[in-house]
Amino acid sequence: MNFKPNGSWVLLPNPAKRKTDSGIILDDTSVNMLKTNILKVLAVGPNCIFAKEGDTIMIDPRGEGVVVELNEVDYVMVMEHQILGIM
Repeated sequence: MNFKPNGSWVLLPNPAKRKTDSGIILDDTSVNMLKTNILKVLAVGPNCIFAKEGDTIMIDPRGEGVVVELNEVDYVMVMEHQILGIM
């Protein structure tokens, strides 16, 4: 992926996938059951001081992220302050 977030934004995989890698489309109940707040960092902005690309982090599950589409794949972007810790 050739995307670099701005500022202190962190790019993460979307934990609410509607379609599995094998192509199965999930209903709302299944999507909610499979959500997680432990994700691998895909990219970080230049002002991030806590997390780096490749870290496994825990984000605040009450926080809101911005869903972005890059190369026809949905990702979530959160601000670095929403990170609770590194695993």
